[in-house]
Order: sequence, then structure tokens, then C-alpha cells
Amino acid sequence: QVQLVESGGGLVQPGGSLRLSCTASGSIFRRSAMGWYRQAPGKQRDLVARITSGGTTNYADSVKGRFTISRDNAKSTVYLQMNSLKPEDMAVYYCNLDSANGRGYWGQGTQVTVSS
Repeated sequence: QVQLVESGGGLVQPGGSLRLSCTASGSIFRRSAMGWYRQAPGKQRDLVARITSGGTTNYADSVKGRFTISRDNAKSTVYLQMNSLKPEDMAVYYCNLDSANGRGYWGQGTQVTVSS
């Protein structure tokens, strides 16, 4: 069973930065694609950024140029560096592991609040 533990959320002023981390248990991390999703109150959960096992990344248009996803396979950890944060970035951010056999796993979520 894979467990994902997220950290790094919190309160930040508009224009500020946060870095989210997600560490996976088990041995499948390096063979899996990893993603960050977010869900604001009353809205659906949307993809923010994704990185394949080979390091290819893609981003939602709304975060391109501001957010960076990266991974450290030795630490089984994926990161989301978020810069120039806006109030509309406020949401619960979820880590997702998309394994090679098609199974998906979710973290518990971490709250990001952008407010002055």
C-alpha cells in the first residue's frame, strides 16, 4: 500500500512563495508519474502540475511561469515550488501518484491560503 504525506502548506501574502512536498512510501515512486492537484471550495479538483518518471513536466495554464514541479527519486519526494502566489491559487493541494500499472493514490491534502 502506498501512502503519500504532504507538507508545506500555509498562509502566505499575495506575491509570496511556498514549497509543497509530498513523500511516498513504498518502492514504486521512481517508476510513477507524480502530480499536484488543487480543489477550491465548491469547485472540482484540477490538475496543477505533473511530472513523469522520466522528468517530463506539464502545467495548468494558470500557473505556468510561476509554479515548478520537481522530483527527488532518492527521497521518494515530489515538490511544488509556488511563486508569485495569487488569491485565486488558494485551495487544498493534493499530491497524486500515478503508478505504471494504472493505480492511483492520493495524499490527504494541504491547505494553501493566499491572503493579506
